[in-house]
Amino acid sequence: MFRKWVNKWAVVVVLLLSGWVASAQTDGTFSGFSPYSVFGVGQLHQSGTAWNRSMGGVGIAARSNRYINITNPASMTARDSLSFMVDFGLDGRISLFREGDKKALNTTFNIDDFVLSFPLWKHTAMMVGITPISDVGYKISYAEMDVDTGYRTFTSSGNGGIYQVFAAFAATLWNRLSLGAQANYRFGNINKKATIVYDDASFRNMASGDSLQVNNFSAKFGLQYEQPLSTRSFLTLGATYQLATRLTGYTIHYEELGDYYRTRDNGVLSNYQIGMGDEIGVGLSYRYTDKLLIEVDYTRTDWSRSKLDAVKGFSNIGDAVFRQSVGQSFRAGFAYTPNRNDIRYPLKRWTYRGGIYFDQSYYTVDGAHVNAIGITLGTTLPVFRWYNGLTVGLDFGRRGLATSQVKETYFGFNVGLNVFDIWFQKRPYE
Repeated sequence: MFRKWVNKWAVVVVLLLSGWVASAQTDGTFSGFSPYSVFGVGQLHQSGTAWNRSMGGVGIAARSNRYINITNPASMTARDSLSFMVDFGLDGRISLFREGDKKALNTTFNIDDFVLSFPLWKHTAMMVGITPISDVGYKISYAEMDVDTGYRTFTSSGNGGIYQVFAAFAATLWNRLSLGAQANYRFGNINKKATIVYDDASFRNMASGDSLQVNNFSAKFGLQYEQPLSTRSFLTLGATYQLATRLTGYTIHYEELGDYYRTRDNGVLSNYQIGMGDEIGVGLSYRYTDKLLIEVDYTRTDWSRSKLDAVKGFSNIGDAVFRQSVGQSFRAGFAYTPNRNDIRYPLKRWTYRGGIYFDQSYYTVDGAHVNAIGITLGTTLPVFRWYNGLTVGLDFGRRGLATSQVKETYFGFNVGLNVFDIWFQKRPYE
């Protein structure tokens, strides 16, 4: 019985990871799309699985035996002792961009995460998975008339992103304090290109670009302390810390003038001493059995010493002045289940979620942060037995709140499948 079960899940894992690797290739497609992803390492991906993101992205202080919570490694110990869980997520986004009387529309759809979690021994657990860290996707083009050369078209484009493979371990001490540690390997490719194309074939077209292959190791630590308020209600304090790390890998910068002139400069990223900022997060949640969860989170990221503004490919694009800075986020969310055991009304067994958030970017453009605000909604539908569930979430938001910035209004959706089973359960017969 156990061997059949393992074989079945092995096939599923291989197929899902194969799909992930295929989608992660920088083949000219966009994993995300935003003109603001032109800066730094791109647009940072919102942390968490579908059930986190449908609650505004909270999770630092969340503990649940039904879902995998990847925002805080200490949360893994909130589980049934023999449980084995898998989370697989997809996300998509429809974005409308406005600048003056100019408008543009874009859609993206991608794999979001793949995570496995399982117990090791009493009061300990482990999880492994892969999830995106940042997305780069943009294409900006315009034409102008020059009295000497005629019409010429300027185009700037980029694609790629950074992904993270991780493994985490957690343990609970004294039945209230949980500690977790997570090791991460980050990797990815970012490609950026700018071209000038003339209508008059007697003029040579020009192009320049950067190809960045990046990787690094990092670590994240988390803790959660759960204080019972009664036999059915609990208050949980959570905290996380992500280490700042240096980026390694390679960079290629090239310039072309038709078929007449070409240059190529190779570099090693470690020589530039650039990196990714650290992150500290705190959260507070109130939980009433498995019926109600309310949480507020705050995170702060410090990229001020990352030195990205000094390296081609990460730094200025056009006339905009990019500077790394300090980013922060405020998030609040809730989850409510009317009656998980209701046998008459299926809708009462569903879990309803909602949240709000404010994000301040880890960089400034012409001295101003690129901020975003949004509201999220979602629901989890029970599937089959145990704690299997299908989560569907919606995200309505706007990025670029300053008057002079490009306005990005987006509608996002995410789907997460949570698979739950029991390992090593003794059965009276096979």
